Amino acid sequence: MTKEERVLRILKREEVDYLPSMITFADRTRDREITEALGLKDKTLDEYLENHLSFAPLKSDYPLFFRNDIRLMRQLEKEGFCTVDEENKIVYDSWGMGIRIGSDGFFVCFNPLAQKNSRAFVEKYMPPRIHDAMMADTLAERIRKWTPPDPVQPGNYDWMQRDLESMSGEHLVIPCGSFGIYERSYGMISIPELLAGMASTPSLIEELLDKITDYKVAAAKHAITLDNVKVGHMGDDLGTQTGPFFSLPMFRKMLKPRFARLWDVFKSNGKYVIMHSCGNVTTFLPDLIEIGLDVLEPVQPVMDLKYLKKTFGRDLVFWGGIDTQELLPYAAPEEVKRMASETIHTLGKGGGYIIAPAQEVMKDVPLKNVVALLETIIEERSKVVHM
Repeated sequence: MTKEERVLRILKREEVDYLPSMITFADRTRDREITEALGLKDKTLDEYLENHLSFAPLKSDYPLFFRNDIRLMRQLEKEGFCTVDEENKIVYDSWGMGIRIGSDGFFVCFNPLAQKNSRAFVEKYMPPRIHDAMMADTLAERIRKWTPPDPVQPGNYDWMQRDLESMSGEHLVIPCGSFGIYERSYGMISIPELLAGMASTPSLIEELLDKITDYKVAAAKHAITLDNVKVGHMGDDLGTQTGPFFSLPMFRKMLKPRFARLWDVFKSNGKYVIMHSCGNVTTFLPDLIEIGLDVLEPVQPVMDLKYLKKTFGRDLVFWGGIDTQELLPYAAPEEVKRMASETIHTLGKGGGYIIAPAQEVMKDVPLKNVVALLETIIEERSKVVHM
C-alpha cells in the first residue's frame, strides 16, 4: 500500500494497516541532531517520518512559503511572479502584498490597498495592472479599481505539475490553496480594515471578496485539469484560540456562499475538499460540512477533541490535534508521550484521522520532546486501527 493509497483509503473510510501521518518542522537545520537522537542508522529522518502528503503550490504562491530563499525569489522575479526588496527584507507577490523575508513564520508586512501609495513606490515594486488602484484616494476607489493577478499566467502551474508527476502515487500531492478567500482579502487591506468593513461597509467588502473568489475559482478549474489531482485545498484561518473571528450569521453572509462556489469546482469533479483553518472553528463545522468539507486541517486542541470525534467524526477526517502550544515545548517527555497517544486514540478510533501535530514543530521544542513525539507516533499508528 503506497502512502497515497493509505490516505485515500482513510478518506473513503476503508481499512488501513496503519494511520497515515504528516509531521513537519519549522527548522530543518535540526535534522541531523534529531536523526542522531533517534538512533537512525539505515534511514534518513524523512524515511523514518513517512510523511504521506505533500503540498504543491502555484508559482504565484511560492513567496508565501519560500520568501527566505532569495535566489528562488530572484528567479520568480524574472518570471513576473514577485518583486524583491532585499534591502528592506520584503518580497512583494503578484497581488502586491508584502511578505517579510527572514521570519520563521509567514508574516504579511504590507497590505497594498490599505492606504494610498506614491507613484514612485508603485512603479518600483508593484505590477502595472494595479498602479492606478494603489494610488487612488479612498479604500472604496482602490478596491473598485483593483484587479487580481492572471490565474493562468504562463508558467504558473509548471512546478505544481512537476510535483504531481514526480511524487504522486507514493504521496498524496495536494494542489496548495493556502491564503484563501478570507486571508487574501485581509492581505490586501489589513485585518482591521476587513473586519471593520464586514460590519460597516459589507457591500464594498463583498466586492473585494468576489474578485478574489473569481480568481480562486479560475485557478481551481485549471488545477483540476492537471494529471494526478485527487483533492482540492483551501486555507483560511477563521478562528482564534477561543472561537471564530466573526459571528455565524456574518460567516453565512460573507464567506460561506463564496467557499461553496469554490468548493463546488472540486466536488462536482469528484475531488475531496481539504480545508486548513487554525483556531477554534467548531461553530462553523456544520456549515462547512454542508458545503462539502471532507478534511479539517489542522485540528487544534483549543477545540474539544472528544466532542469533535463524537459529533463530526462520521462526516470529517481530522488532521492534526497533537498539542504543539501548551505541552510540546514545555512538558516532560513522558507527558508528551501520554498526550500524543491519547490524541491519536481519541481522533483515530475507527479511522478518519491523519496523525499530525496541531502546527509544525517549532525550533523551541526540546530535542528530547521531539524524540518522544516521533517515537509515540510510530508506536501508536497501527495500534488504534486494530482496536
